[in-house]
Parts: sequence; C-alpha cells; structure tokens
Amino acid sequence: QVQLVESGGGLVQAGGSLRLSCAASGRTFSSYHMGWFRQAPGKEREFVAHISWSGRSTYYVDSVKGRFTISRDNAKNTVYLQMISLKPEDTAVYYCAARSLTTVARTWGKESDYDYWGQGTQVTVSS
Repeated sequence: QVQLVESGGGLVQAGGSLRLSCAASGRTFSSYHMGWFRQAPGKEREFVAHISWSGRSTYYVDSVKGRFTISRDNAKNTVYLQMISLKPEDTAVYYCAARSLTTVARTWGKESDYDYWGQGTQVTVSS
C-alpha cells in the first residue's frame, strides 16, 4: 500500500516550465515503478512518462519527448516531472501512479498497468 500526493501544478504561459512532484508514503518507495498520466477536459486519461524502481529506465509518450523529464529521489520518497517548453495542449490534470514490483504487467503505458493513484494536480498552459 502506498499513498501518493501530487503538487507543483499551476498556470504558466506557453513556453514556460513547471516541475511536478509526487510524494509517497506507506511501503518502501523503491518497491514501486512510477508513472505520470494526464487527463484533459473531455479526453481520456493518457500516459505521459514512466520510471523504473531504480531510476535506470524511463519511457515517454512521443508528444512530450525532449520536453519532459521524469526522475525520482528514493531517499526523499518523491518522483518528479520536469516540464519545459510547455504548450497549450499540455493543459490537463496530471496524476502520479505507482506499480508494485510484484504486479504482472506487459506494458507501462496503460492505466491498468498501475496499482495506486494520486488525486491529481492541475496544469494550465495559456496561449
């Protein structure tokens, strides 16, 4: 069991930057792979980024490659999403998600690949 709380969202102008944080509590943080998803109004929740338990492996959706960076600090029980060159289409509620190392999953880009979710933080990019 792990509890996730996102923070760092806000309103920025196109081309600006934000860093989202996801603080975890409960079981050992390093026992989970972590991911970020986002959901825009009227749209389905979509995968954004994934990082393995060790931080050695990362994966991004094509639309954010080169602009977003996922990282983690296991000593601080926190995963981050650094976002630069933000675009209006990045506007969404961003959710942090965790997947147990014992969970059987063939992929990392689907909601069903993760076991626990935060409640989200709003990111709004103005044009």
